[in-house]
Amino acid sequence: MDRFWNFLAGLPWPVGGDPKPVVTVVRLSGIIGGMGGLRRGLTLEGVETVLERAFKGRRTAAVALVVNSPGGSPVQSALIARRIRALAEEHEKPVHAFIEDVGASGGYWLACAGDDIHAGGSSVVGSIGVVAGGFGFTELMKRIGVERRLHTAGDKKAMLDPFSAQKAADVKHLKLLQKDVHEEFIDAVRERRQGRLKGEEGELFSGAFWSGTQALRLGLIDGIGDLRQTMIERYGDDVRIRPVSARKSFWRRRLRIQGSDFDPRIDFFDGLGRGLLNAIEEKLTWNRFGL
Repeated sequence: MDRFWNFLAGLPWPVGGDPKPVVTVVRLSGIIGGMGGLRRGLTLEGVETVLERAFKGRRTAAVALVVNSPGGSPVQSALIARRIRALAEEHEKPVHAFIEDVGASGGYWLACAGDDIHAGGSSVVGSIGVVAGGFGFTELMKRIGVERRLHTAGDKKAMLDPFSAQKAADVKHLKLLQKDVHEEFIDAVRERRQGRLKGEEGELFSGAFWSGTQALRLGLIDGIGDLRQTMIERYGDDVRIRPVSARKSFWRRRLRIQGSDFDPRIDFFDGLGRGLLNAIEEKLTWNRFGL
């Protein structure tokens, strides 16, 4: 259906009908980054084609991003956001971002690709920080009589191994890495929200998150409102809201598999096991924000 509308949009008026403004909509939902198995998170590879289609069409007045993500990979967050901005400049189209339940951490990074950001009053917004977590099993291994045997070439190769005692030098190294990623995130927010941030930087960039109402007061977003009503107010009552989605292969349609690189030959039980672990990890990530 998208191909049909894009075809009509490219025809000269009046063949293509009334030149009503069109706002194409791209959904950016879920954990950011590759998740393995039968589950796929948001990656540039997975969304690039959809983004490119969204910016095409002579009648496309703007592109709207619907963000619902608790974050994930900072690398993929940066790649997707930069691609959105490159397409916006290439096609000279404004971009409006709308946060649904959550636009936190990498999800907020994606929202910052918009020229303006809107959210619901109860949306979760912010979390401009970097987190790394894990578990330590050394005491458990002692209790059950398990001996850890680890051999490396390179004294840092097993850094932060969960089955070995934590070392202060390893934690220091991790903190330095996190600092670099955090600074990149902060720079991206400063650039995109230049002149609109109202809170103290120590608070804004602390990793805390807020409701949409609080985020508006802090200058993290520009308004409270939903996509349809905001676009009507911006482009008029006759604006056409047109979702753009990925074209799915036969196997993905039949099996409802997420992502663009599903291979039906994958070992079922291997995929099932990894999918279960990924699902647990994803649920824990959403749970951080009460969802």
